[in-house]
Amino acid sequence: MSEESQIHLPPSFMALFVPPGKVKPSIGQREMAQRYELCEDLANLLTEQAANMQFQLGITEDLVLERCLQGLLTEPVVVQAPEARWVICRLAELLQWALPEWATAPTA
Repeated sequence: MSEESQIHLPPSFMALFVPPGKVKPSIGQREMAQRYELCEDLANLLTEQAANMQFQLGITEDLVLERCLQGLLTEPVVVQAPEARWVICRLAELLQWALPEWATAPTA
């Protein structure tokens, strides 16, 4: 069994690569697994930084998540906007924070 087939890709992540009205992802399984690992790693790496930001700056969880999203979208961009939003949702999940409304709103 290959390493890629052992990685569980959450449906929420796979959905990022399925164009509207289609059922097949726009990228291959291997590339999707690589993108997922990058995004999952980013979310995990941001947990300590986000918690420290909230404590040190005394700002709300929503504002911390928004600032993290802005950071992910700053040049040089490592992840695309839908992936960045997924990272932020995963970060909130890891920290057991509520998702802000903007994180669950549909994108244009």
